Amino acid sequence: MAADHTHVRPWRMIERRKSRKIRVGSVEVGGDAPISVQSMTNTLTSDAAATLNQIRQLEEAGADIVRVSCPDVESTEAFKIIAREAKVPLVADIHFHYKRGIEAAKAGAACLRINPGNIGSPDRVRDVVNAAKDHGCSIRIGVNAGSLERELLERYGEPCPEAMVESALNHARILQDHDFHEFKISVKASDPFLTVAAYQQLAEAIDCPLHLGVTEAGALRTGTVKSAIGMGSMLWAGIGDTIRVSLAADPVEEIKVGFDILKSLGLRHRGVNIIACPSCARQGFNVIKTVETLEERLAHISTPMSLSIIGCVVNGPGEALMTDIGFTGGGAGAGMVYMAGKPDHKQSNDGMIDHIVELVEKKAAELQAAKDSEAIAAE
Repeated sequence: MAADHTHVRPWRMIERRKSRKIRVGSVEVGGDAPISVQSMTNTLTSDAAATLNQIRQLEEAGADIVRVSCPDVESTEAFKIIAREAKVPLVADIHFHYKRGIEAAKAGAACLRINPGNIGSPDRVRDVVNAAKDHGCSIRIGVNAGSLERELLERYGEPCPEAMVESALNHARILQDHDFHEFKISVKASDPFLTVAAYQQLAEAIDCPLHLGVTEAGALRTGTVKSAIGMGSMLWAGIGDTIRVSLAADPVEEIKVGFDILKSLGLRHRGVNIIACPSCARQGFNVIKTVETLEERLAHISTPMSLSIIGCVVNGPGEALMTDIGFTGGGAGAGMVYMAGKPDHKQSNDGMIDHIVELVEKKAAELQAAKDSEAIAAE
């Protein structure tokens, strides 16, 4: 039986929450659009060259949307250059500065990250909303447990799901009162329990797209685990239209982790999904080192594919049955290569990595060519 990625098994189906669709530049968010993956630059935005260099790295990693902080005039001036050169839509994070919002909209932002209730008088809110309308910007309302309004904290006593949702809905109401509906909302906390509870309540209270994230999740390993638990449980329940993994690490890692979370839930497929055993005394080759090398050498592949790397014949053939390409360790310094789930040929351990990379690249090219042909036929 060959690997079949077109068949969706009933026990793997996730029914996504029905949300209305908005646009962040060329990227659709919400509705039936794919769940998008974003990150944020950590360079000085006023340094356009450095910021663009980091955006390029994020684009290569597969980022759909990139957020850029615009705290001052120098940043929004540089944003003009950055937005013109970037290949993906940019979100301008303007915090509490309404003038930065107007400047960023004029400079080419696809979305503004603001909290309307925190940027001053009704006139200021109106001016920012009008700038967004005039320049085709959407808006993200970003509620964080660590920066809730004083009145809500006094009333509720502490950050809690009810306070976060009330804050989000209050901000949304301001935009709706200005007849502006191209917005999405996030209600983030560093505590995944608080985060999940807030999003669950918000998902039932409004139909706009939701931007998921466990904010300030931590370093690469701990932050990945915390984000996977928090966002994974929400995505499993069908909640979420775009995600950002917040890590104290290279922003490129946020994109990688984001796609891995979606990939593990069958919600989005990008690149090579390597299925590998943890290895034991039965292994016919060094599994851990092999997988580490293959991840690096196959990082450039964006075409969805599955690859199994198993150390011995106990589970190897069964895993290979469900993958596009597989390698199972055997004896005498060689193993079996599987193609589309079937034993195909033997390969020595010495040349295994180069051989597998060659097979994956060839298969990826074939799959991409087939996809391109289908797209042409559909036009």
